[in-house]
Amino acid sequence: MFDVNEYFEGKVKSIAFNTDTLPATLGVMAPGEYTFGTSEFETMTVASGALTVQLPGESSWQTFNATESFTVEANQSFNVKVSVDTAYVCAYGK
Repeated sequence: MFDVNEYFEGKVKSIAFNTDTLPATLGVMAPGEYTFGTSEFETMTVASGALTVQLPGESSWQTFNATESFTVEANQSFNVKVSVDTAYVCAYGK
């Protein structure tokens, strides 16, 4: 029914599900710094808290707060800094 995933020694957890249009995950990140890789196009929306993100090919960092989104192309990696427990929704594909 749902796939539960755990990363970074349990500091990032997500539940995979299917929306009406795309597969997605709903997750939570504990404070820390993480590097994620993509296998397909992703749209990440912050539901609660904030993510400070260094997108692929960028030297600067951007902070995304609740209701804000960013996208990452397939086969890329991006860095994330989290200072408070943060919830997110990630949709896969275009």
